[in-house]
Amino acid sequence: MVSSLVRTEEIKGTEETRWDFVGKATTGKPNLLKGPKVEDVAAVSRQPGEPLVIEEITVAPPGAYEVRIRIICTSLCYSDITFWKLKVPPACFPRILGHEAIGVVESVGENVEEVKEGDTVIPTFMADCGDCVDCRSKKSNLCSKLPFALKPWMPRNDTTRFTDLNGEPLYHFLFVSSFSEYTVLDVAHVVKIDPAIPPNRACLLSCGVSTGQRFGVTEFVDSSSCGDKSVSQVINEMTGGGADYCFECVGLSSLVEEAYASCRKGWGKTIVLGVDRPGAQLNFSSFEVLHTGKTITGSLFGGIKAKSDIPILLKRYVDKELHLDEFVTHEVKFEDINKAFNLLIEGKCIRCVIWMDK
Repeated sequence: MVSSLVRTEEIKGTEETRWDFVGKATTGKPNLLKGPKVEDVAAVSRQPGEPLVIEEITVAPPGAYEVRIRIICTSLCYSDITFWKLKVPPACFPRILGHEAIGVVESVGENVEEVKEGDTVIPTFMADCGDCVDCRSKKSNLCSKLPFALKPWMPRNDTTRFTDLNGEPLYHFLFVSSFSEYTVLDVAHVVKIDPAIPPNRACLLSCGVSTGQRFGVTEFVDSSSCGDKSVSQVINEMTGGGADYCFECVGLSSLVEEAYASCRKGWGKTIVLGVDRPGAQLNFSSFEVLHTGKTITGSLFGGIKAKSDIPILLKRYVDKELHLDEFVTHEVKFEDINKAFNLLIEGKCIRCVIWMDK
């Protein structure tokens, strides 16, 4: 591991050229950033589906409302693999992936008051600004001031904080980019937590574990043993008319339709948690939607509000009510990050924690 070097330099507000999702060059001016750049090591995804490249990069100082953190450890989510493989928009390369992590605040930009240098924080891909009507409401976790998007920039000004040693931009991922020793986030994407929580457990709440709740499976349906029947037909027969709730966690439109068909008419509810390829469509009969009374909805980040709910989930872990330990099946060094990718692709792990300094 190459140790981090720090040099003081002001980043001028000169124009930079960048690429949008349809491959056209666009031009914009980054905000004036003052402070030390950090030279660190990151795992860069340069081409879709190719092994990540461990290389030295430069991380700019935080701008207004931004926080630069030193990553302690990060875990691998299948969404990282989905976008690593993606060859069509919103694919964007070269890119620093990763969005489940824990770190320590290294520096803060102007107008940042809720965290300070040395605080332990969890980055989140969902913003929680605390100001907009949605963040103030208990009905939604979808911030309207800094809405969820798949763009490869900082959320407020569409610029990157990463460059390679040739000065070329490296793109962000889900406003986090945790496959780097240092990363810069908007303060709305940072949650301060108790530093006593084991980092290789706390990092799981950045995404995956916060999205779902542990439950016990009492019946298991294997599609290969259903004969001429579909899974939904079997479930309808087993439950006497369909399940009250169906959760689609894989990310395939065909499975969403099957989950919907498995729900009971009148009050059945299908919740979509998985991420399908961009542009994937669902096919439902309008007659069926009208006459069955079923509901289908999506859930980003499990519907939780990051800044208020993540500390509650961590307390439940401390109180042994939330079982995080069983999710971590493997741990690797940062230099072995491609091994973590292989483990998840081959179905050999649930969560693999990647340590930055071990």
